[in-house]
Amino acid sequence: MNDPQDPYDPYAAQQQLIGYDPYGRPVYGQVPAQPAPPPYEQQYPQYQQYEQPYQQPQGYDPSAQQYYPQQQAGPGYPQQGYPQAPAQPQQWIPQQAAPAPQPQPQPPAPAPVPEPRRAAAAESAPAAPDAPDYRTEQFAFIDQPDEDSEDVIDWLAFTESRTERREEARRRGRNRVVALIVVLALFVVGGLGYLWYAGKLPFLDGPGQKKDAAAATGAQKRDMIVVHLHNTKRGGSSTALLVDNVTTRQGATVLLPNALGVPKQDGTGTSLGKAVEEGSLGTRESLDTVLGTHIGGTWRLDTPFLERLVELVGGIEVDTDTAVPANEQAKTPAVGQGPGQSLTGAMAVAYATHRGQGEPEARQLERTGKVLYAVLRKIPGDPKAAATTVESMGQILDPGLDAQNLGGLLSRIGEHAKVAAYRTEVLAVKPDGGLTDESNKKVVKELLGGSFTAAQPGAAPRVGLKDATGDEKTQVAAKAALLNGGYGLVDGGKADRTAAATQITYQDDAQRDRAVDVAKTLGLPETVVKKGENAVNADVVVTLGRDYKPS
Repeated sequence: MNDPQDPYDPYAAQQQLIGYDPYGRPVYGQVPAQPAPPPYEQQYPQYQQYEQPYQQPQGYDPSAQQYYPQQQAGPGYPQQGYPQAPAQPQQWIPQQAAPAPQPQPQPPAPAPVPEPRRAAAAESAPAAPDAPDYRTEQFAFIDQPDEDSEDVIDWLAFTESRTERREEARRRGRNRVVALIVVLALFVVGGLGYLWYAGKLPFLDGPGQKKDAAAATGAQKRDMIVVHLHNTKRGGSSTALLVDNVTTRQGATVLLPNALGVPKQDGTGTSLGKAVEEGSLGTRESLDTVLGTHIGGTWRLDTPFLERLVELVGGIEVDTDTAVPANEQAKTPAVGQGPGQSLTGAMAVAYATHRGQGEPEARQLERTGKVLYAVLRKIPGDPKAAATTVESMGQILDPGLDAQNLGGLLSRIGEHAKVAAYRTEVLAVKPDGGLTDESNKKVVKELLGGSFTAAQPGAAPRVGLKDATGDEKTQVAAKAALLNGGYGLVDGGKADRTAAATQITYQDDAQRDRAVDVAKTLGLPETVVKKGENAVNADVVVTLGRDYKPS
């Protein structure tokens, strides 16, 4: 540590810092006298012969301003305005080694004092009265950082922060990977759970599948009406059942051929088409007897009202399977062929009632079903709005089916049609008007829910009669016997092949006694009664064989 001395202090020349006391205080003392160096002549006598006194130039005024001559740039170039001394000849001066400096006595070194102790002592000890006033900024400590140390510290801080950022990035990357794995695991578990609940896994049956199966096989609630579309210009009619399955939340349209055999109130049989044209009051009840259903009402829809309904809903779009030419006499417009054909009211009526030459009735029924499906998709979902649409048609409805009930049913079925939860089926019948086995299983039981348990309460037991004798007189005699016995007759038509023995079947054990009574009515022994699947939709089914002899 350097102790600066004040050049103006008269005592600074005699005093000098010689050490510190045990308390860390500076100690000052007299500086020992130093021997005076010998004169220059004594030290370097060999140079005296070369020194000459300086001669004052002539005319030099000592009182005038003095100028010192400048160093010449080279020989022969005198400075202007200044007298020049005569040039001295250059002589060779031998080089001699300088004498070694004589050692000087040094003051005794003070005892070392530890830095912490010295600092504490300097702070605690009082300053000497004759000591000079020193300030902290006058001292420079070796442990103070310089610019290089600051750069090193900055580099270390930068390196440390960069390493921390890398570690933080790695940690975030690991967290993202873990979160992604968790999300994927939850997605897989949720998907498998949904597939299991829906019963779509091939090796497991979920509760949803069991629930749907129970709903499909158990008792289901259905609301249905029968629609008779009358062609007021050409004549004829088309019949369909509109079904709302409340349990499974599905809708359906079942198209009934005019050749379907239905019984009359007097027990005789007729076709559905004839019964509708004659305006028989018991047509709905006859369909319940044949199909084992409970139809809630009848909607007679004439073609002018269908045209009006299509206009009220703003037109429909139908995928037409054929082109309908315009008829000037009937005043029907032409209908194009192709998907997504926009139809007005008149075009919809022309397409729904069109039947080409030589086409089966089923093709015309399919076109009627497409028009009804397109109309249902345009019916408002609000029951009140649908009822207003029905009232706007201006049609006089059946007393048992007012505008509120019809509008509510159409709105519910229309909602099923909008979400594609809808089916359209044509009921297949035999040439004699009886139902085929495929129709009984696929349409009557699945869509209509027809069975012997669906018969109306208090109604007469329904007995199906199927002829396997090949003799029409025998069939008529058996029908008369059953009608006289108070049974409701369901015509099962003719069997595909003849049978040697007569057979009476029932499905429910509760119907066994009734099956025995039917056997007694026909004069047959009890041994012909067996439990099995009924070929006709009735409580008890009688299949006449060649062994049956009318009484």
